[in-house]
Amino acid sequence: MSEHPPIFIISGGAGAFGKHAARIALSQFPGVDSEVIVVPQVRQIEQLAEIVAQVAARGGIILHTMVDPSMGEALVQLAQQHSVLTIDTIGDTLSQLGLMFGRTPLGQPGLHRGEQEAYEARIQAIEYTVEHDDGRNPQELHKADVVLTGVSRVGKTPLSIYLSVLGWQVANVPLVKDIAPPAELFQIDRRRVVGLMIDVDSLQQHRSWRQRAMQGTAGAAYTSTEALYEEIDYARHVFRKGGFAVVNVTNRPIEETADEVIALISRYFEHKLKRRGQP
Repeated sequence: MSEHPPIFIISGGAGAFGKHAARIALSQFPGVDSEVIVVPQVRQIEQLAEIVAQVAARGGIILHTMVDPSMGEALVQLAQQHSVLTIDTIGDTLSQLGLMFGRTPLGQPGLHRGEQEAYEARIQAIEYTVEHDDGRNPQELHKADVVLTGVSRVGKTPLSIYLSVLGWQVANVPLVKDIAPPAELFQIDRRRVVGLMIDVDSLQQHRSWRQRAMQGTAGAAYTSTEALYEEIDYARHVFRKGGFAVVNVTNRPIEETADEVIALISRYFEHKLKRRGQP
């Protein structure tokens, strides 16, 4: 047992901020080895009496991060009754900011954590999307929120990245004539798959730009009108076989295409939309 009183972090959220603040403060007192104990998710006044009694029994100190004023006041009153020292790490900050902004704080715990979780979800979505670009790791298609499929240069990759920044885990699968798509494409929920279609003229223009960038190494069939018609017919065949929704991307901005894809997916998976905070 430490000879120094333990510090109890009382929080309406996870208590991460209070724990971090305590560690920073303790670093300024070499040789002090107070135990830091986090008591998270304290959101009901009824919880406080037992908690304060436990702190008092241990001879501890309370460092709290209550953003709900009524909870903070009740905690301080109970602590005074038990002769327990309390340190408010956030209340004074909220009060001063409220005076400066001329507004009243919401007093809702966990808001920052919610924002952090949303940010981490977007990072995870981007990482998944990069790792599943251009048909890579087809065995993990079942983990995707959206699977885009279509012929080369239809815009699968930029659309995938755009959607991932919005928080969607996206995989894309290229369709190549005479090469069967991965079996997993037809094994996952077809409602997660969106086929991208494009007019031959637009596709030929995109392929021509790409051909010049590759200095002609893609071969004549890459931009041949006849070959492009065959590729698009093959894509339509795959879309019909899988029963996939189809979005035509011809001359459309990526934002508009993304909105249509999200609308298609969210009809069936509204919980995904809510989890990502989409409107």
